[in-house]
Amino acid sequence: MNILGIESSCDETAVAVYSDAGLLSNVIASQTVHRRYGGVVPELASRAHQQSIWGVTEQALEEAGLQLKDIDAIAVTNGPGLMGALLVGLCFAKGLALSLGKPIIGVNHIDAHIYANFIESKPEYPFVSLIVSGGHTRLVLVKGFLDHVLLGDTRDDASGEAFDKTAKILGLPYPGGPEMDRRAREGDRKFVKFPQALLSEGYEFSFSGLKTSVLYHIEAIDEPERAAYLEKNMNDLCASISEAITEVLTKKTRRALKEHGVKDLVLAGGVSANSMLREKMTALGTETGVRVHIPKPVYCTDNAAMIAVTGYYKAKSGQFDELVSLEPFASQTA
Repeated sequence: MNILGIESSCDETAVAVYSDAGLLSNVIASQTVHRRYGGVVPELASRAHQQSIWGVTEQALEEAGLQLKDIDAIAVTNGPGLMGALLVGLCFAKGLALSLGKPIIGVNHIDAHIYANFIESKPEYPFVSLIVSGGHTRLVLVKGFLDHVLLGDTRDDASGEAFDKTAKILGLPYPGGPEMDRRAREGDRKFVKFPQALLSEGYEFSFSGLKTSVLYHIEAIDEPERAAYLEKNMNDLCASISEAITEVLTKKTRRALKEHGVKDLVLAGGVSANSMLREKMTALGTETGVRVHIPKPVYCTDNAAMIAVTGYYKAKSGQFDELVSLEPFASQTA
């Protein structure tokens, strides 16, 4: 079975092929147009998807050594994400499915981040998954394939959003998360003790207070001295912010592992590429005896390999969608 996976939920146009033999190709076209605006502009993202999606598909098929006629089903992200961006990928996938007479499979973007781990490893059910990205921070108990129990979600900013917003406050270029991660490796994590919210309140998360705390810390420096302060202490500030975010994630994950007694922990989402978080989760696994599954960085951020592998397992279990009724959805609260 050969599954063509298509991802266009935000600002990455991606196509991959997953088969019985494993991942055959994974092509990602990143959009650079948004850098000048300091964030993703939805209309520009949609236009860029339209311009690149066919070329990316051709490249993915070529790298897989296949033709369109060899594809058995088409898996496509139908949400959550930017509505215009989702529509480009979904309409393209529907057109292919109709012209080829192949079935279509709608894939939930958040679910796909979890199953990105199945590309190179096989976590055993049940397991706990920490999903951390620009739009979501949640802990999930995964009892079986697509059998998920939500343990806790974010009340406001997601962890990835907190990284990007605090990076913007510090004056770092967009996207701020990767740049902050790079600088944090050289900094002092104890330079400033930023707040760690909701540690005693179950599995809920909140990072908006951290953003405010960072802003107040910077504004407390006299303006004539602020630029020099930031230049001198940028690495330490990045390390301190990263420490506050990753400590909350690690402590809540440890609690979930203990409460549910699982033997596997799965990281998912773009923030799982963060080096400090990967370090702490690896140490947590050593401490607790839990097997920790962390995708390669290329499978952490938005990609089509995770869509294709999720679509593959859905196809194996006979979970297909109707071409006409499959629709995009912009947000998901649970």
